[in-house]
Amino acid sequence: MKNIVVIGGGFAGLWSAASAARVADELNEAVKITLLNLDDQHSIRVRNYEDDLEATLVPLRPVLDPIGVALLVGEATGIDTDKHTVQVGVPDQGLRQLSYDKLILASGSHLARPPLPGLAQWSFDVDTHAAAQRLQSHIEALPKQPLRPGRFTAVVVGSGATGVELACELPQRLRTAASRAGRVNGLETVRVVLVDGQSRIAGHLGGAQVAIERACTALGIEQMPGTTVATVDADGLTLSNGSRIEASTVVWCAGLRADGLTASVPGERDAQGRLFVDEFMRVQRVADVFAAGDVAHALIDGEHPSVMSCQHARPMGRYAGNNAACELFGRSMLPLHIDWYTNIIDLGPNDAVYSQGWDRTVVAQGMQAKATKQVINRERIYPPRNGTREQILAAASTELQRPPVLKPVDMDR
Repeated sequence: MKNIVVIGGGFAGLWSAASAARVADELNEAVKITLLNLDDQHSIRVRNYEDDLEATLVPLRPVLDPIGVALLVGEATGIDTDKHTVQVGVPDQGLRQLSYDKLILASGSHLARPPLPGLAQWSFDVDTHAAAQRLQSHIEALPKQPLRPGRFTAVVVGSGATGVELACELPQRLRTAASRAGRVNGLETVRVVLVDGQSRIAGHLGGAQVAIERACTALGIEQMPGTTVATVDADGLTLSNGSRIEASTVVWCAGLRADGLTASVPGERDAQGRLFVDEFMRVQRVADVFAAGDVAHALIDGEHPSVMSCQHARPMGRYAGNNAACELFGRSMLPLHIDWYTNIIDLGPNDAVYSQGWDRTVVAQGMQAKATKQVINRERIYPPRNGTREQILAAASTELQRPPVLKPVDMDR
């Protein structure tokens, strides 16, 4: 039996496996599809900035079992593209070799942490579900910490989408924690600071930048553009300009890098470590290897590189899985071409900004954008839960989802 191996159970990996299964089902072909993941959960990673993480993990087996995809929990430690094998470390079993006829690398990305003194030891992040839980537990425990300046101060480093969304959530979360402390004297205030090395906060977010800056100001978030971090310690951080911020909470949100497994594939990589792929998601000049999501650099519309986001990871995964199966069975592959781009940034409890196009022209703000954001984050990007085989395979279709339609908002609610 032929083997398709998918590495990664995130947005790209899950839909790669499901799409390959859909093709095999339509062609009535026998193929073994194995999804290799570090655990048995599909993480809705883009929601890790929220305080309630309960709904951000989706068990993989109820999605994979009905469509005949095998789940292997383990860690891929290397890829031999000549021998067509993946080396896997399996808990309680040690190392084993997994053979493939087609491989789809969709192992995602990780937070890029520079070697700043104290950063690894004293900072938090929301890169993974476990990391977001750690931050959540830390904030909930703040009222039990000794009374001191900076107890309810948080510094977020990086004003990309994740940094902005987290910063806009933190004032309310910190106020809730402070209220449980019983009393907050004059030395202690709720304070959120957003730091970025660029000349403007969220400067690369185009037309949305003004709305983001305005929302941060309204929420009382202090903005420090043109500033970098020198050191982090147990009591706060020192900035490159020599100034000091006393803070119990420092959250690093500055930049992503493709998973290190890309180094096992002899393909050309970009500055973020992503493998260059063609319009079929095939790694350039590497036979039988496809890549999707944050490990892949695709010209998504023939001109612009794909973005490290679920917006591109999900269709890239569907096309990678479809094309891997089609190539395996000698069928025509489908080129991926997405001629639109949207960006919706959450801006706290009652605000968001929705922009379209690569120049990020704002088309909605406030509760209208917020409602659209919630449709995406809480409905659209989830796989069918408790779905039938037919429903799951149908969801893996290569038909591209258009940008969500803006919903009217009942302002009396």
